Amino acid sequence: MGGICYHVINRGNGREKVFRVAEDYEAFVSLLGEAAERVRVRVLAYCLMPNHFHLVLWPRADGDLSRFMQWLLTAQVRRYHRHHRGSGHVWQGRFKAFPIAQDEHLLTVLRYVERNALRAGLVDRAESWAWSSIHWWRQRRGGPAFLEEGPVDRGGRWVREVNRPMTAAEEESLRRSVNRGTPWGAASWQQRVAAKLGLESSLHPLGRPRKPGPKTRRNLKK
Repeated sequence: MGGICYHVINRGNGREKVFRVAEDYEAFVSLLGEAAERVRVRVLAYCLMPNHFHLVLWPRADGDLSRFMQWLLTAQVRRYHRHHRGSGHVWQGRFKAFPIAQDEHLLTVLRYVERNALRAGLVDRAESWAWSSIHWWRQRRGGPAFLEEGPVDRGGRWVREVNRPMTAAEEESLRRSVNRGTPWGAASWQQRVAAKLGLESSLHPLGRPRKPGPKTRRNLKK
């Protein structure tokens, strides 16, 4: 659906490395820019890791997200097979996308995405990872032209915010969103967006419904 921000994820098939050398990362970033020109989806953040990627995208119209990702991944797979002389699946399947409320929840997702390499122990500072949008935040020159600020102000200390550790509650809430495919935001927003996108089942607790206890059964008989 257009007008909503999304956290988009995909992993290498069998969790294998997809970005093997610097040229693989560079090519993906270049294709991101080309995809943004073709479909006009706004790219707010990205982080490319050896066997997966995170994107934060803000499509303008319904269907733009799917068109953007289809073109991006098809072009990337073709390039990957051409350069590494391979065939078969590169990614584990269709990408996953999770709607995000355009408030402090979006800022938390942006932080989570841009600090991914730091969290994985690949760098000592988030901005030191060359394949994350935070790498370009300070300089604003020489970076990808397709990057956009987004609907929520990140403030003047964004690099510091990204490097600040996330709380256990923030990470757990984000993991639940990723694992369940749940829209991420306040409860009322979640329910409204889930209804629009047909994601109501993602809001239900996992597992079978609890069997009624003796008191409940007696009440049901009345």
